[in-house]
Amino acid sequence: MPERRTVALVTLGCARNEVDSEELAGRLEADGWELVEDAEAADVAVVNTCGFVEAAKKDSVDALLEANDLKGHGRTQAVVAVGCMAERYGKELADALPEADGVLGFDDYEDISSRLQTILSGGNVEAHAPRDRRQLLPISPAERQEAGAGIALPGHAPVDLTELPEGVAPASGPRAPLRRRLDGAPVASVKLASGCDRRCSFCAIPSFRGSFISRRPSDVLGETRWLAEQGVKEVMLVSENNTSYGKDLGDIRLLETLLPELAAVDGIERIRVSYLQPAEMRPGLIDVLTGTEKVAPYFDLSFQHSAPGVLRAMRRFGDTDRFLELLDTIRSKAPQAGVRSNFIVGFPGESEADFAELERFLNGARLDAIGVFGYSDEEGTEAATYENKLDEDVVAERLARVSRLAEQLVSQRAEGRLGETVEVLVESVDDEDGVLGRGAHQAPETDGQVRLTSGEGLSVGRMVVAKVVGTEGVDLVAEPLDVAEEAGR
Repeated sequence: MPERRTVALVTLGCARNEVDSEELAGRLEADGWELVEDAEAADVAVVNTCGFVEAAKKDSVDALLEANDLKGHGRTQAVVAVGCMAERYGKELADALPEADGVLGFDDYEDISSRLQTILSGGNVEAHAPRDRRQLLPISPAERQEAGAGIALPGHAPVDLTELPEGVAPASGPRAPLRRRLDGAPVASVKLASGCDRRCSFCAIPSFRGSFISRRPSDVLGETRWLAEQGVKEVMLVSENNTSYGKDLGDIRLLETLLPELAAVDGIERIRVSYLQPAEMRPGLIDVLTGTEKVAPYFDLSFQHSAPGVLRAMRRFGDTDRFLELLDTIRSKAPQAGVRSNFIVGFPGESEADFAELERFLNGARLDAIGVFGYSDEEGTEAATYENKLDEDVVAERLARVSRLAEQLVSQRAEGRLGETVEVLVESVDDEDGVLGRGAHQAPETDGQVRLTSGEGLSVGRMVVAKVVGTEGVDLVAEPLDVAEEAGR
């Protein structure tokens, strides 16, 4: 009988990282590893790091150090870094953080089991050597699908294994990636694509995630069917830029075709699309997002700012009035549509007039959720070379001002939903917090939640029709309609 090997996956960062962790979990379980929830109960703790901004990188380092502290006090024998920070810094991270027994990049994912076994056995696995992943695919999107066959793209590769543990894809669907769910939540993310062709001056993501490449619709459908079989009710489509989906497959409108097919998958109650670029929004996509049954009228729009001068310095497009017109178009088709966005304040050269223009946009946009970040240099980005940097205290003051404004505005937007009827996906039921879930305008973990006033007979995974009767900041309080009928579904 083979020796028992246990592994725990600790995931930081965005939903894309969560998908990658479940791919790693599937690969490891398929090769005989036992997955455990707590790092202290694992032989190897694998930390899936985030390398986006300084705060996220610090959280990743803290998680690695915390896992390292378990060595010698429990079962944990090794700590391994994977994910974006490991991919971005590789050997530099390994040298700076000797507490990590291994630093593995995306190229190591296919052989993750053997890499971990070598480390667990006391062997050495050379730290990942970073490279600009934008150079791995052809410049022309039309040439990328064939060229991408030999390139590591987490969440993309089909697996031909036939003998798999129960519950590990692709047993139930053609060409689904190897994947093991790490929780029983009724919502799961599915990768639509990887990488990004945009060259925003503040963003380093394309350098370590690579150029944009779409997954084939059959792969996305197969994975969604498998997730439905696992009890998932809501699927969230993720990538660095969903509005570009299909451009390397010869059809920039492919998302408009795919969404109704995903919504028709038996067992799926809601499809949500994240990460949309305002400059790439098109009428047909708005129509599908606002008019397709089971597709949430939800718009995660990456505005970042609204002052024209700042946007151009960011290598982005648009302005306050164009953005407001886009939102008016969306709400003319779906008045209850949810809209969220993130913004950077204190960008190099941002004037008081630019900041006032951003405030004008925020006051007129009626956003459901607002994320705000103070600008800081990211190494390797164009903006890091810019002159006219603002003093740190100016950035901090503007961040505080717009954060206060954002808090007020999202609370007002929540109050504006009083009396609305919402469809709530129940996500937790317990004696202390009651029944909690999310409406169509709320993505997981970022946009608030709905507390139901009654939950008799309801369970996790139910879709409940409810009337909004109160607010708690950005959160809603809603009264279920026809509770008895819902409970019997």
